[in-house]
Formats: sequence, structure tokens, C-alpha cells
Amino acid sequence: MKTTKIFLFTLVLFAFLGCEDFLEEDPRALIAPETFFASDNDARQAIQGTYAILKNNSIYGQVGLDHFYDNGADIIEPNRPANFVEPIGNYSLNEAIADVSVQKMSVSDTWKDLYRVIFNSNFIIDRVTDNEDITENVRTEVIAESRFLRALSYWHITNLWGDAPYYTEALTLDEVRVLGRTPEATIIAGVLEDLQFAQSILPSEYPDDQRGRASRWAAAIIEAKIYMKQQNWQAGLNKCLEIINESPHVLLPTYAEVFDPANEYNAEIIWSLDFARDIEGIFDPAFPGRSFAGNNSWRPSMFNPRLRDEPANSDERGALGDALRARGEAFNGTGLQVAAKDFAEKFPLNDLRRPLNIVDNYLGFELNFPYMAKFWNLDLATSPRFNHEDNRMVFRMGDVYLMAAECENELNGPNGAFQYLNPIRQRAYATQAEWDLTGLDQQGFREAIYDERKWELAAEAHRRYDLIRWGILLDVVQNLEYRFWEPNINIRPWHVKLPIPLQELEQNPNLLESDPTNNGYR
Repeated sequence: MKTTKIFLFTLVLFAFLGCEDFLEEDPRALIAPETFFASDNDARQAIQGTYAILKNNSIYGQVGLDHFYDNGADIIEPNRPANFVEPIGNYSLNEAIADVSVQKMSVSDTWKDLYRVIFNSNFIIDRVTDNEDITENVRTEVIAESRFLRALSYWHITNLWGDAPYYTEALTLDEVRVLGRTPEATIIAGVLEDLQFAQSILPSEYPDDQRGRASRWAAAIIEAKIYMKQQNWQAGLNKCLEIINESPHVLLPTYAEVFDPANEYNAEIIWSLDFARDIEGIFDPAFPGRSFAGNNSWRPSMFNPRLRDEPANSDERGALGDALRARGEAFNGTGLQVAAKDFAEKFPLNDLRRPLNIVDNYLGFELNFPYMAKFWNLDLATSPRFNHEDNRMVFRMGDVYLMAAECENELNGPNGAFQYLNPIRQRAYATQAEWDLTGLDQQGFREAIYDERKWELAAEAHRRYDLIRWGILLDVVQNLEYRFWEPNINIRPWHVKLPIPLQELEQNPNLLESDPTNNGYR
């Protein structure tokens, strides 16, 4: 059953910690400490409110972080020119464009919402620590979860911007708005401390009515990813093996089972955010007529096809529409997240993962574009347009096995690494002759990992992060052919980071003190 509880306290938290008007106030003057966090329930609901920010379109809702981790790489393209994905996908972004928001999705929206999570987390920790109105075990649990959410946000911030404002206390907004940029390495050191604390407290798994909360294993996989980016291969391998050997999560027998919408909490998924249909969200006074954060997902509509784009033979459009209606389905999405031209052309034809990542024929109709069925949901009854209940998968075990394989290869070569790669490939091919890569040397295995992560984790918001940490983003993008744009021509070395949005620089000139170039965009 989907978790759909939204408490009055959460509404209050959003009213003060979510809206733009709040940015002009000091929350400690708005909320009296003696009446805030007066019980265990208050503290827990404050955490719920902070999780809800993660569901905003700018982070894990709609496309959100997909803009930065998938668009502009070699997996995802839109099926037509589209303004709101063009700056990232075509590498035409600048400081001013970073402020332009469409459906609360922009570089600026992502920056603000990640810092909202941080601000809330610091505030909650401050109000819960030594609060005798809250039982000790709940205090510890809430602090651990807050520190995880803070670490997650700072991890994304360093991935996207590198050096950035960093603080871990309940500062006033006047104090926050003059902070300069802290070196990325210093922030990551703090992130690791938060993740390690979270792992020492958070449970290994949650009961059914609390699914959607991050367990210790969500913190562990981020820690492993950080070690791998630092090329601390042994620490990365140790953390991956801890997840493989001690967590309740396992690889499922088939790839298709991982994405079964009827089994969204399957054993392979380490963490996913819980969404529910018909939960419209909370009114945000800064954006009249629009809700600040909802509990229904828009993301599948970005992957669902549009009927007016399909099929390839437009004379058959009516017949396709009839065939869909007979199944209770519709091509009523946007088609703005489809498989990239190069990705579709190179995906191995004998790979059993292909039908979930490349759909170019549906119900016998040839399609114009290759769609990614593992994220679409065409069922009108359970998943109407822009009102889906599909969860947002964040981390899963397939990723961990490939991470372990990469770490082992970098440490000792491929001989010991096949034990982690083979389970992934065995479920992806029908015969051993197809999946067995025995005989690769270290560089050959490294290149196999480049491809295997592409096929296995397509559009799961890992690709640009991987290409950047491998140091090959420019080479990959410059050697591809794209449908509409010219990212292969436009990309520059500084595009491994985003610019801090112009309005942030105007409000806080201190952000330019340590780097007057704003990550190379000036």
C-alpha cells in the first residue's frame, strides 16, 4: 500500500520552510521554540516534510536531477527540440538561463530546493538535540535521518557545482545569504561524517507503512560512490561488499522484475521515494495557482509517448489509438525523455534488457522514436497523465555489483572482478557464450564497465556522474551524433559543473570571491 499520510504539522513546516516568502524572514522569529517539536510526533513529521522537498520537480520529481545526470550524455534525448531541457542537453547554459524556471525546474530551482533540505535538516537537528519533550531514541533517529538528508543534498551540490556554501548549524537567513564557497573536499569530508553517523543509527529496513524512508544502505551506497570518485578503491570495495553481504537487498532473477510497477518495493531496490496518485500537493503562496510539493509523480509522463508523434506511419495513428484504448492504455505523455540515437543504435540486440530500454515497435506498430518502457506507465486507470503513483527509484543493487566489479578491477585486475560483473550479465543474456567476458585485461574490463553501466543503469541518473569521474565526458559527447542539437560541438571542459545562478550571485557577491569565473561560465 502506498504511504499517503500528510499531516498538519507537515503543512506548517512547508508554510515556513518551503515558500519563497519565507526566505525573507527569520524562522526562529516565526516559530516559537517552546511550541515547536513538542513531541515525538512533531519531530517525525518534520522529517516527513523535508523528504517531501525531495519530491519537487527540481530534485526527484518529474525530470529534476535527470537533467544534470542524464541529459547531455549518451543515453537520453528528447524526441523534439524542447526549451526546458535544451540548455543542459545542448550545453548552451549560462548564468542567466540558469534562473529560467519551467514547472519549477531550473538550475536555480534545484539549487534552492537542495539548500531548503539542508536548512530544514539543520533546523530540525537544532530543535531536537537535548529536547526533553522528545524521547531519546526518537531524538537519535531523527538526527540521523536529518544528517542523511543533509549529506545527500551536499553530495548532489558538490557533484553539480563543486565548491559551494557549506554550513551545518541552524543559521539565520541573514547569516546564510552571505556565505562564500567552501572547497568541495571540505564539504565531502563533512558529508562522509554525516553518512557514517547515519549508518550507525538508521535501520537496515523499515516496516511496510514506512517505506520510502532511507535506510542505512542508502547512506552506504553514497559513501561508496564518494570513495570511488576519490579513487579510494579499497574503501569503495569494502563498502560495496558490506552492502552485498549484510543488507537485505539482492539481485532479482530478471531485469524486468526490477521495474515491475506491481512490485515497486522489490528486494533489489535499496531506496525509492514513495509517490501516490491524486495527492496534489501543498499550496505555495509564492507561486499562486501551483502547489509547492505533491505526492503524485509526473516523471512517467516524461517517458510516455505522445500519440501525435506516433506511429511512424501517421495513417495508422487512429488504429494505434484504438488498439491502446482496447487495452486501457494511452500514449498521452510528452516524449521528452527517449533513448538517444546512439544509445538505441548500439544497444546489443541479444541483450534481454533491450526491450525495457528500447521500444521501437508497440502492438505491431513501428514507432518514430525509441522509448524507455522501464519508466513509462500507459495504464489510464491507475496512472493518468501527470498523476502517476510510480515510485522514483534512487539506488539499487545492480549498481552496487557493478561498483564492486569496478573497484576490484582497479585494485587487482579483472580476475576477481568477474564474480561481481557476471551476475549482472548472466540475467542479461540467454547463454554463457553471450555473457561471458573471460579473457579481458584490466583496460578491457574497465571499458566493459563503461558499457555495462550504460546498458544496466540507463536513465537512472548515474551516467554523467560516471563519465565525469572517469574523465571521459568530453570524449564521449564529442564523438556522438545527436537528433536535433549539437552538444558534440558545444560542449566545453567547464561543462562538468553548472554555473551558480545569476540571481544567487546578485544577492550574494561573496559566491564569486573564491572563483570569479563561476565554474568557467564567465
